[in-house]
Amino acid sequence: MVLVVVAITILAMAAFTAWLTNRAESAVPPVGRFVEVPGARLHVVEAGTVRDGRPPMLMLHGLAAQLHHFRYALLDDLARDTRVIALDRPGSGYSTRDPGRATAIEDQADAVAALMDALGIERALLVGHSLGGALSLAIAQRHPHRVTGMALLAPLTAQPEGSPEAFRNLRVPASMRGFIAHALAAPFFLLRRRRIMELVFGPERMPPGYATRAGGVLTLRPSHYRAATEDFSAVPASLARLVAGYDALNAPGAPPVHVLYGRGDRVLDYRLQGEGFAARVPAARLELVDGGHMLPLTQPERCAAFIRRAAGFA
Repeated sequence: MVLVVVAITILAMAAFTAWLTNRAESAVPPVGRFVEVPGARLHVVEAGTVRDGRPPMLMLHGLAAQLHHFRYALLDDLARDTRVIALDRPGSGYSTRDPGRATAIEDQADAVAALMDALGIERALLVGHSLGGALSLAIAQRHPHRVTGMALLAPLTAQPEGSPEAFRNLRVPASMRGFIAHALAAPFFLLRRRRIMELVFGPERMPPGYATRAGGVLTLRPSHYRAATEDFSAVPASLARLVAGYDALNAPGAPPVHVLYGRGDRVLDYRLQGEGFAARVPAARLELVDGGHMLPLTQPERCAAFIRRAAGFA
């Protein structure tokens, strides 16, 4: 009898997850075009045009996120100055990836370089948030001639001491990812959403319209959760290789790095990730502000000004 109850409960949660997925995809459908690159099919949104020889900007989101975090406010604002491209990283949002492909940070870096080829972009300023910051640094290491500079918002630059509480639900065995994604992840996220949002946005407030305007509901999709667990498990090995190459960022001619961090960040420690990075890479320019981890959403005007300074537009 107990097994029957458990089975019925699991089926009910799976059906609920499928219903939530349909609702999420109806509320936030694809808004861009799709570009095929080796190992992935990337969902891309563009705005603006290159003006006065200014480099285009390529916007790279963080773990368990998607391009709407930039479309919320930053993309259209910055598109007044130049061509701006935001993409769903491989596996995230509406981008897909082949099994076992484009998961490691360096593989995603190669996918982004291939996207630049497809879009006819020779060089770009990289705007990376959180894990997108690590991805930006990987692109600069592997494809330095494609990068004019980097504007990194609360970037992941070193292995955190323990798993950030907001992402502990992503630490699951590979054999369980499919089951959890299709039956458990969304219901349990909804049960804990207040605590998770406090961690992700705190000490600031979640901005209005986050669920749809910023694409928050897409987090409920099984494909999104599964991709996030794959990204999460691949980070330590990739990050170790990334950190080992930081000295190259101090070399003459290396792409300049600008970093913006909130002192109240509850996801990543600004002292390790920001100040620690600046100590390893003295050529980097670090700015600290009062705020949390989700600066592109909570302080878009400040982020836009920071990005313009990094690009040399201001």
